[in-house]
Amino acid sequence: MTPPFALSLQDLAPIAEGTNTPQAMAETILLAQEADRLGYTRLWYAEHHGMPSIASSVPEILIGSAAAHTSNIRVGSGGVMLLNHAPLRIAEAYRTLEGLFPGRIDLGIGRAPGGDGYAMRALRSGGGEEFSAYLAELMAFDEDGFPPDHPFSRVPVSPGGIRLPPMWLLGSSGASASAAGQLGIGYAFAAHFSHTPPAPAFEAYRYGFKATEAFPKPRTMLCVSAICAPTDEEAQYLSRSQAVSWALFTSGEQRKLMAPEEAHARVLTPQQQSVIDHQSTLWITGSPQTVRDAIAEKAESCAADEVMITTTVHSYELRRRSYALIAEAFGLEPRG
Repeated sequence: MTPPFALSLQDLAPIAEGTNTPQAMAETILLAQEADRLGYTRLWYAEHHGMPSIASSVPEILIGSAAAHTSNIRVGSGGVMLLNHAPLRIAEAYRTLEGLFPGRIDLGIGRAPGGDGYAMRALRSGGGEEFSAYLAELMAFDEDGFPPDHPFSRVPVSPGGIRLPPMWLLGSSGASASAAGQLGIGYAFAAHFSHTPPAPAFEAYRYGFKATEAFPKPRTMLCVSAICAPTDEEAQYLSRSQAVSWALFTSGEQRKLMAPEEAHARVLTPQQQSVIDHQSTLWITGSPQTVRDAIAEKAESCAADEVMITTTVHSYELRRRSYALIAEAFGLEPRG
């Protein structure tokens, strides 16, 4: 039986120890094709900077590549970190993608920098207080909404004759939920790293929702972290790569995603272990039945319309297997 919510996935384009960037780039195509075949609804790429273990710094390039190698799955950003970019630049990029792959592109937008303070300075990233102005400017470019006396009213967005794809606002605290509803766009909650309960945010979003052409009804997405293997024991073993990588990252050590054998052998400080103990309560790990039940429980507790899964394991092949096991557990219909 198929679930009462759609299933999608997020790809951070991880670079694992023992591999190189070209291999990670090639894997984005293989995963996109597998996700399309398995029947997932959409695939998103998240913008990150200054991280040696992640190759998704420019989502629109990965989006174009994935869309060109698939036929049905929607592909988008989850998200573009808007404060890193001039809104006109984003309007141009995503209109171009929508023109190339009409009806298959999503524009998810976040306010986080996607990197540390050094990366923010290198990107000339705007401050968080400017996000609302950036978002309003992006929408004004798309809707020709600048007043006649505004200097940007003279700037046509190229390519013309096309609108931006459906927009989603990403959040992790609920602060942007009401804004997403009032704008009549989709709302995605980052439960894969945030301990804030998503249900109140979804309720605020639905309460303030105003219908638009792209979203006649509110649309909520719950983002979760999940690792699936044939047995609970194997899944737990594989999850050590993610756990140790998270602990090292939070303590300032940047490196590629290590193999589970090395991760299990790594001696951690008490502080690093406490980071894992805290964060791992958000991670779903286990056999297909275990993962299915846990995802369903999380989705039903906040009445999510869609669940987006991110999976972090060292082996690219086992990551694809994890998504296949989850798709089978939920009864997704494979595409021809």
